[in-house]
Amino acid sequence: MITRRALLGSALALPFIRPAMAATAPLAEAGDRFDQMHALMVMKDGEDVFSRAFRGPGLDGLANIKSCSKSLVALMLGQAIDRGDVSGVDARLGDVAPGLIPSGATEGVADITLGDLASLRGGLEATSGANYGAWVNSGNWIRYALTREMEAEPGGRMIYSTGATHVLGAALTEATGDSLLAQMRARLGRPLGIDVPPWTRDPQGYYMGGNEMALTPRAMLRVAEMMRNGGRHDGAQVIPADWLARSTEPLTRSPWSGMSYGYGWFMTDSGYTLARGYGGQVIAWHAERGLSVALTSDPLRPARSGGYFGDIMELLEGPVLAL
Repeated sequence: MITRRALLGSALALPFIRPAMAATAPLAEAGDRFDQMHALMVMKDGEDVFSRAFRGPGLDGLANIKSCSKSLVALMLGQAIDRGDVSGVDARLGDVAPGLIPSGATEGVADITLGDLASLRGGLEATSGANYGAWVNSGNWIRYALTREMEAEPGGRMIYSTGATHVLGAALTEATGDSLLAQMRARLGRPLGIDVPPWTRDPQGYYMGGNEMALTPRAMLRVAEMMRNGGRHDGAQVIPADWLARSTEPLTRSPWSGMSYGYGWFMTDSGYTLARGYGGQVIAWHAERGLSVALTSDPLRPARSGGYFGDIMELLEGPVLAL
């Protein structure tokens, strides 16, 4: 594993390179060292300081952002609340979208709130990890998710589950009358000037909430920069400032990475707020240091906290933070 000391040391060992180049040299070295990394883009105080595609589809090619899409679905919850389509994070699934609740649903499902789903505290057994294959191969993803055993009190501990975010996306579809794709395009894509192409839908036609979305690294960086700027882009408020603040307040903690988690976003002790996707997909910003980061990786290879994702965090908390 590349260490922070090694990365910083590589920059100090380049006395003949201009300071700016020396500062970013560890980023280039990391891309060469980690064959899983596809692209890395960093902005500092609104200025591009590093942009490179080491492999993969390039900076303008679409990348599967995997579970980074959970964070974007959570942004759509904030938009729906701001528009009055949903009363708030405490809105119950049974009130917002009763038609989604199947016969035979686990007792207590109707009382799960949209905020519980956005913060991965729905309480139901996970549909991710070892259960993911059975879930996506079922004939009805929502029924499968809502008939899992209740393992924790809703609103309690974090149970990482793509099914929870998928139910949230379907509930937002019912509440707004717009598909998740239409919401993403109207309330994120068009205001930011980025393309949001169609992605996977479940057997009932609901766009998958929490996985399989695709964005370019440049689009991911624009999302990060908008979030760093308090939800604003080109002078317009894209994401309500109060929702951005609320969604980045710690509500629970990941049992694997140890990071805090709010409504769709991870938070680190070093000051980053980030979306994280399987394989090493990252949309991150650090408000105090003025940093915005987009990172894409091979979506077919794992990136565990004790492995490649740990390398990514050492990169973010070492050379990137030092910028």
